[in-house]
Amino acid sequence: MKHRMYIDEVGNSDLGFSEDPNHRYLSLTGVITGLDYVRTTLAPALEALKTTHFEDHPDERVILHRKELVNKRRPFEALRVPGIEAAFNADLLRLLAELDYAVLAVVIDKQEHKERYQIWRHDPYHYCLAVLVERYVMWLRHRAFTGDVMAESRGGKEDRRLKESFRHLYEHGSDYISAEQLGSSLTSGELKIKPKANNIAGLQLADLIAHPIYKAMLSRRAGTPGPRTFGSQVFRILEHTKLDRSKANALEGWGLKWLP
Repeated sequence: MKHRMYIDEVGNSDLGFSEDPNHRYLSLTGVITGLDYVRTTLAPALEALKTTHFEDHPDERVILHRKELVNKRRPFEALRVPGIEAAFNADLLRLLAELDYAVLAVVIDKQEHKERYQIWRHDPYHYCLAVLVERYVMWLRHRAFTGDVMAESRGGKEDRRLKESFRHLYEHGSDYISAEQLGSSLTSGELKIKPKANNIAGLQLADLIAHPIYKAMLSRRAGTPGPRTFGSQVFRILEHTKLDRSKANALEGWGLKWLP
């Protein structure tokens, strides 16, 4: 059974901003699901959500993007009506609970990492990507599945660097997982990169949950409960049924990984 991990990022990947509290952290979230399931269930379910609540036309597809949803920007102006917003939120929470997918998330504290290590082997995004892929391969191996990886486009130069970084990881392995293990679980050494505007269902799902996971991980790290928001409702669903866990039911280090 072939799977795919769709990746979305939150935060700033530039090490130069590591001491700025607004740009101190970077988070990558991976959504794992079967490719056949995307075709038969996930993509149709997201399209139905859009056509139910927004003016979606085949010639101009609505692309679900959390930032525009939260700010109720075009094409999500309908959410300015409280009743419509409540109905959409309820349908979205139901879908997040019912759909079949697994979640992995990595957050790096760039300031702490910079203070602890004098030499960086990779930039923050590439480091987080390697850690995320390690966990994805372990997830695949435990289930005897195979799969590949798709990330949202970050631009021409950045996309090329990401592809090179992923290819290097695939061919040489990491400190924790060998190239042979990577090759036996990953069906391709090429990182697939697509813009979210291509209406990729998996990338849209990753975008919807990445920020709630990021905020929850910051709260957990600080030992605070965090504000009670719609995002916290999203995270409760993910925490209970979607984030990967060890056989001993451990979440930290499995579904959630904090760096360093």
